Amino acid sequence: MNDPLRVAVLGSTGSIGRQALDVIARSGGRFEAVALAGGENASLLAEQVAAFRPRYVSSVVQTEGLSEAVEAAGAEVVEPEAIAIAPDIDVVLVSTAGAAGLHPTLAALRAGKPVAIANKEVLVMAGHLVRQAMSEGGGELRPVDSEHSAIWQCLWGESHARIRRIILTASGGAFRDYSLEQLATVTPEQALDHPTWKMGRKITVDSATLMNKGMETIEAMWLFDVPMTAVDVVLHRESIVHSLVEFSDGSVKAQLGVPDMRLPIQLALSFPERAPEPPMPLLDLATVGALHFGKPDVERFPCLRIAMDAGRIGGTAPAVMAAADEVAVERFLRHELRFVDIPRVIESVLERHSPIANPTLEEVLGADAEARRLAAAIAPGVAA
Repeated sequence: MNDPLRVAVLGSTGSIGRQALDVIARSGGRFEAVALAGGENASLLAEQVAAFRPRYVSSVVQTEGLSEAVEAAGAEVVEPEAIAIAPDIDVVLVSTAGAAGLHPTLAALRAGKPVAIANKEVLVMAGHLVRQAMSEGGGELRPVDSEHSAIWQCLWGESHARIRRIILTASGGAFRDYSLEQLATVTPEQALDHPTWKMGRKITVDSATLMNKGMETIEAMWLFDVPMTAVDVVLHRESIVHSLVEFSDGSVKAQLGVPDMRLPIQLALSFPERAPEPPMPLLDLATVGALHFGKPDVERFPCLRIAMDAGRIGGTAPAVMAAADEVAVERFLRHELRFVDIPRVIESVLERHSPIANPTLEEVLGADAEARRLAAAIAPGVAA
């Protein structure tokens, strides 16, 4: 048996991080969790450290229980950027939320490491800097989002020049059948009840507004080096077809599977090989029976349009959009904004921003900070 692949899991206490550790634990020794970086949930991180005994640990919160677990494991406490470039790590899984994943991603790529990317904001905020870091260091991106993993798989063995269109599928979220009047009254508790996927709070709300899908179009542009005009979205309720690619001759390839994030996580770790066993139940199309598709309604769900427009504008506009969305979602979850106020706040912040083309990292972070300040101050019901 070959030596296990040494994995760093940044964001180990989040939804993707927990599922990644499940994949590692079930891998039969093919993967090893060498580094863990967690967020606010120090007690869960302590449990993970005790279970996986990593060499490196990073945490934004320090508690006695975590310190004891780290000491018992003989682990070294370091910053995420140090984990990303450690020579005894083979692949870095970035599943931290928001801008926190930016510096480790850039560091790992510049160090020539493969990055299994599960952080939308990194590519939305600074896709041009990510691709620059890949070019400089020779690192590679392996998509973990189910949609981008599907596209990635459809492109294996294909010529990039023959891509006509990338088609992302969207479940439609928790409120896909709601009227505008109903959307005005939904609660955070309703928004967190996704019909198909089990995800973190922020991404679940983003799924309900279709902002998640809008960000994924920008991700696809950077991941697969295509213009925004070549990226499209189709509604697909069952979440069985994870995405599609249309080629120059009219052929369309799709990747199908049950909705389970453990498959794209496992694939991003095992690439270029496929694991010998599935990490989830197998797809039974006879049981599924039928697959349905439709067009997204950007009148009821304007976040999709806002995000795609920001992607076309480029520069600092996507970073501003993502930062404003993060703040607006937080305010909605605190009952400070209505669900329908989320896109209004984002659009209002974008209206106040003058995009910078080809921004430096400092300019991206500056635009992010200013967008957060503006989004926190906008009153409910504001128009752009």
